[in-house]
Amino acid sequence: MKASHGTGESFLTHIMYYVWTVIGAFLAAFAIEVFFIPNNLIDGGTVGVAMIVSTIAGKEWLPVFLILFNLPFLYMAWKGIGRAFLIHLVVANVLFAVFLALIQKYFHHPFHGDTIEVVVFAGAILGIGLGLIIRMGGCIDGTEILGILINKRTGITVGQVVLACNVVVFAFAGIVFKNWHPALLSMITYMVVIKVMDSVIVGLDETKSVLIVSTHSKAISNAIMHELGLGLTIMYGRGGFSGIEKEIIYVICERLQLADLKGIVFKVDPGAFIAIENLHEVSSGPQGAKWKRRSKIEEISSALFSRKKH
Repeated sequence: MKASHGTGESFLTHIMYYVWTVIGAFLAAFAIEVFFIPNNLIDGGTVGVAMIVSTIAGKEWLPVFLILFNLPFLYMAWKGIGRAFLIHLVVANVLFAVFLALIQKYFHHPFHGDTIEVVVFAGAILGIGLGLIIRMGGCIDGTEILGILINKRTGITVGQVVLACNVVVFAFAGIVFKNWHPALLSMITYMVVIKVMDSVIVGLDETKSVLIVSTHSKAISNAIMHELGLGLTIMYGRGGFSGIEKEIIYVICERLQLADLKGIVFKVDPGAFIAIENLHEVSSGPQGAKWKRRSKIEEISSALFSRKKH
C-alpha cells in the first residue's frame, strides 16, 4: 500500500485501505462473537489461544488476551520485518479487538443452527474478513508472522509452521474442554476459512498458463504481443499421430485477459488447440517480475517483505 503523498490517488488509496481494513476487522470479529463462541468453535493461531483462555477466565477478556498474545509477534515483526508494516499489523489488531468488545457488549443475538450451517457461515464470514485484512497488507494472527520468520531462517515453509501451530491449538482446545467434537469441528471450519480467504485475496487476479497449438503460430504470437502486450515463449513439438512438427505457444495471463486471449487465437485460427491451467506461482528470478496466485500465507509473506524494502 505504498503510495506517494500529495496526490488525489494516494489519498484515495489510503482511505480505501482503512475502509477495507475496517470492514474486514468487523466481519472477522462478527464471525468470532456471533458464530464461533456461541457454538464452542475455536479459530487457529493466537486468536484461538485467546479464545481458549478467555473461555476459562471470562469471555469479556477476549479482546485483551488477543492483544497480549499478539504482542510478542508484533515485536518480532518490528525487529525482523520493519516498522512500516508494523503499523498495518497494529491497525488491524486494534480494530479487530475493538470490534470484538463492541459486538460482545451491544450485539446479543448469537447464531445457533445445524452443524453445517454453523461451519459454512462461520467459515465464510471469517474468511471474507481475514481475506480483506490480508489483501490490504495486514494480519491478526501472530503465528503467520512466526512462520514467515522461521521460513526465512530455516527453509521450513510458512504453511507448515502455521499448520503445526493450528494442530497444537485445536488439540489444546480438545484437552482443555475435554471434548474433541468442538476441536474437530473447528478444524473443519478452518478449512472453509482458508478456501474463502484465498478467494478474497486472489480476487480477479488469478493467474493462468495457456498452451496454444496452431499451424498459424507466428500470426497468433504477433497478435498476442501487440494487442494484449503479453510476453510468450515458443516451444517446438511434433504431433504424436501425424508426426508433423508444430510450434507451441506458452503464455501466462490473468483471468481477466483470458477471454481476449482466446478471442485473438480463434480469430486467427478457428481450429487452434488451447489448454488452460491455474498457476500457483511463477518467478523469473530475483530481478524479474513475479506472477503469483497467492494463498493466504503467501500473500502475507509478500506484503511483509515488500514493506520491509520500502
